[in-house]
Amino acid sequence: MINIIIALVVGGIIGWLASMVMNRDASMGMVANVIVGCLGSILGRFLLGGLLGGGHLRGDAFDPMTLLTAFLGAVILLAIVNLVRRGRVR
Repeated sequence: MINIIIALVVGGIIGWLASMVMNRDASMGMVANVIVGCLGSILGRFLLGGLLGGGHLRGDAFDPMTLLTAFLGAVILLAIVNLVRRGRVR
């Protein structure tokens, strides 16, 4: 149970940082940051896991490679959302 809480908190922080990098911070709320962080972690693990390594937010939430892959996955996810919604990455 505590692993899920830690994953949600870390996912929220990662989503918030990714939204700041992609200039979406003003348009996103706390729940959206958690969703982007957690889905970005899954996407980053899928796309970059073999290259960078890292684990899952539920198990290895404080591993630097896990945090890096989750952050990059969240940035990629926000870039895809920006591309679909606005027609540009921003």
